[in-house]
Amino acid sequence: MPKASDSDNASAGEVALDGGCACGAVRYRLEEKPYDSGWCHCRVCQHVSGSGGMVFTTVHLDRYRIVAGEEHIGRFASTSFGTRSFCRTCGSPLAIHVRHQADEIDIAAGTLDDPEEIAPAFHLYTAEAPSWMPMMAFLPRYKALRPKTRGLDEGVTEAG
Repeated sequence: MPKASDSDNASAGEVALDGGCACGAVRYRLEEKPYDSGWCHCRVCQHVSGSGGMVFTTVHLDRYRIVAGEEHIGRFASTSFGTRSFCRTCGSPLAIHVRHQADEIDIAAGTLDDPEEIAPAFHLYTAEAPSWMPMMAFLPRYKALRPKTRGLDEGVTEAG
């Protein structure tokens, strides 16, 4: 993952959002306003979050900087098309990087210092969501991925 240096800070006028894991061992900075925020209810997100889904937000990969604790980050291939990162000390999920969006990275929104900075705009993999999972009824719902997912052919709703 990219690392920040003294000369690598967000440019004047740009948004810089910070975040990190629960124990504080890993800290990161997003050097642009996140976009494409949504809920994912796939089974992997359920497993890594311990809940009925997970909210994520996206930034360009070159705008995601690890500012402390790189040595505490673990990674694993959670699917045939994506690798997740997490804090090896406390287990907090941090991000997922998927093959079909190679220049972007999805951040676990709950790890932002101020998660109010983003708002989910849709639900993915609702077919896998547990029946007890409350969903914001006013948001669009998709049984899997959206039919216009960046990096996939239009109409394709499964990666891999």
